Amino acid sequence: MFNWISSKIKSTRAAVPDTPPSTVNVMTSEPPESTTAPTIIPRNQHPISRKNISDNALKVLYRLHKAGYSAYLVGGAVRDLLLDRHPKDFDITTDASPEEVKKLFGNCRLIGRRFRLAHVIYGRDVIEVATFRGAHDEEDQQTSEHGMLLRDNVYGTLAEDAWRRDFRVNALYYNIADFSLVDYTGGLADIHSKELNVIGDPRERFMHDPVRMLRAVRFAAKLGFTIDRHSEEAITSQGHLLKAIAPARLYDEGLKLFLSGNGLRSFELLRHYGLFGTLYPEVDALLNQPESDNHRTLIENAFRNSDARIAADKPVTPAFLHAALLWGVVQQQLHSEQGRYNSPVEALEQIGEQVAGRQQRYTSTPRRFVFQAREIWTMQQRLLRQQQRSAIPLLQNKRFRAAYDFLLLRAESGEPLQPLADWWTALQSADPTAQQQLFANPADNRTPRSRGPRRRKRKPAAVTAPADPSD
Repeated sequence: MFNWISSKIKSTRAAVPDTPPSTVNVMTSEPPESTTAPTIIPRNQHPISRKNISDNALKVLYRLHKAGYSAYLVGGAVRDLLLDRHPKDFDITTDASPEEVKKLFGNCRLIGRRFRLAHVIYGRDVIEVATFRGAHDEEDQQTSEHGMLLRDNVYGTLAEDAWRRDFRVNALYYNIADFSLVDYTGGLADIHSKELNVIGDPRERFMHDPVRMLRAVRFAAKLGFTIDRHSEEAITSQGHLLKAIAPARLYDEGLKLFLSGNGLRSFELLRHYGLFGTLYPEVDALLNQPESDNHRTLIENAFRNSDARIAADKPVTPAFLHAALLWGVVQQQLHSEQGRYNSPVEALEQIGEQVAGRQQRYTSTPRRFVFQAREIWTMQQRLLRQQQRSAIPLLQNKRFRAAYDFLLLRAESGEPLQPLADWWTALQSADPTAQQQLFANPADNRTPRSRGPRRRKRKPAAVTAPADPSD
């Protein structure tokens, strides 16, 4: 697949010498003169074909070009096409300003404060169009106390735009004017070597936007690339900067990490680089304890199952993974607070609410998913009840399937619940006669329930006949 690249690597490396990352300050200065000349690969020497680009993206590219603007397909779409993958999104960059893009497209809206973007909307398909980004003047930069950029509306040239991007593999451009590839930073060499390199000084780039560390992990997991040594060192020493990121944004990045079909590998890399604790600190602390194998196995199996469902184009829900990630913390607190609640169901409800509430400080999960995760936890106790009066209504509960799948996950991960899981599996497909047999022969190794204090039944009050209105 990469034979066509091999012949270009030498020229690409000549254009982008292997210098220490600190030599290029992409945020506040022009790149060195020796790096400004791009490698340009004509159409007959690369594999990208317009038939693999979405029709709506082509419409936007052609209209911008026809109106006299430069227009390039950029970023993940170009990278994925070169890797023979199917891009999820097709992003475009241009020298047209957002307002000029809006004038060209009646189906366009402008979004963003930190950097203005144009979204050209075709039903559910959204084509994102960004104006070339430029270098900052140091006196004009607006940054937080941690060095993170707060505003980024600086427009520039194609070369400046390339050097402002995060990773070299994301700084490749497909020119609609002549269908050529443009590489300023050495992205083609990285695709060939399967290595992820940050553009510029990784420490400085991660300081300006710490979320880039999570993006590095996500791309490494998705593409099967290694992260270069300079970036690895910066990630391990600057992971704490993620604490300054809003919980809502960390939740969004977590979705991309965990629900893109590479959740297990993303989890492993987050743990390897010490970043998982920023997202799920209580879970990370639990996994660092000596007797945490069952908890780790459950989480790994949850990611493995979700990755398989995504690969099979089946739906997945953030609530299920949320429940799996925090289940060990819930169990740990249940164990330490035995006897404080009137019933196991009440204990799960109360402790589940507390654990989920504490997690919200780190990843702001939407309320509906938190509520669904808590229902999954609570129903684990109800699944222990194998009497007909309890089991039949439970089968009809809208959360039964998720709770049942979670029970299977627990059994698969080492909890002594396999007979109970088999019992519920059989009940779902049994006819009425077979169901009665199952009710008469419940699973024999149910987790024992701790009963709360029995409430004494009150005697019914005496019923007094109403007075005769005629008296």
